[in-house]
Amino acid sequence: MFTIGDFAKHGRVSVRMLRHYDAIGLLRPAHVDPRTGYRFYAARQLARLNRVITLKELGFTLEQVGAILDERVDAHELRGMLRLRRAELAASMAAEAARLAQVEARLRLIESEGHMPAQDVVVKPLPATRVAELTAMAPGFDPRHIGPVIRPLYAELCRRLDTAGIAFGPGLAYYEPAPDGGDSVVVHARMVVGPEVTGNADFAVVDLPAVEEAAAIVHHGSMDAVLSTVQVLAHWLDANNRLTVGYTRELYLECPDDQDKWVTELQQPLARPDAGADTRD
Repeated sequence: MFTIGDFAKHGRVSVRMLRHYDAIGLLRPAHVDPRTGYRFYAARQLARLNRVITLKELGFTLEQVGAILDERVDAHELRGMLRLRRAELAASMAAEAARLAQVEARLRLIESEGHMPAQDVVVKPLPATRVAELTAMAPGFDPRHIGPVIRPLYAELCRRLDTAGIAFGPGLAYYEPAPDGGDSVVVHARMVVGPEVTGNADFAVVDLPAVEEAAAIVHHGSMDAVLSTVQVLAHWLDANNRLTVGYTRELYLECPDDQDKWVTELQQPLARPDAGADTRD
């Protein structure tokens, strides 16, 4: 038998935690001295303590842990609970990995301040283009918010165009603030189509007018890391005192399975030198 202090030491938990587990009936002492009230534990109880800690670390409540250990949850229910928790943990890890990637991207931007080349920006006209379009809402402009929305949106648009037997060219996306003025963003996923294509219930068709001048820069790599290229373009606009009109377009030139090998052209329509700036907030 171990005192509560020794049992806590062997189990790598606190005495306070063992007292709490006793109070809620999750792990009772093997023996309580009726005279002193001292708790004593047996070595075999370490197995139950290990299971309690493991299940708690998996995110189960202490009430759920007790039900599992006391076999009030059958094997089928337990498998379902574990699968659900595994999916939740995987989603959380993916979200944290995406957040870390964006922090690293911001850090690279900070480290490169004052060294952003602008010579890769070219000014060129954009032709009138007909596109098929689907839209959806994203919670913000950050690439980690846009990506999970635009990728399935494009998959669905391509599926609908294939089903309709419509040939299509490269993707041409842009984003605009939601009409409610909040942080949300309207994501426009577009595929270039021929002039004979008309809209239907499955997708909208939009005619983009020709643009006399646009500042364009090519981004190589995943769109999750596009921020550095966006800011190179911003530095060029500022250095050349050029005003913008409308929203930046993303023309997807090459989209292999490996997103690190993507090639995307960012296109920012420019106002005429004698025109005012785009004043939309």
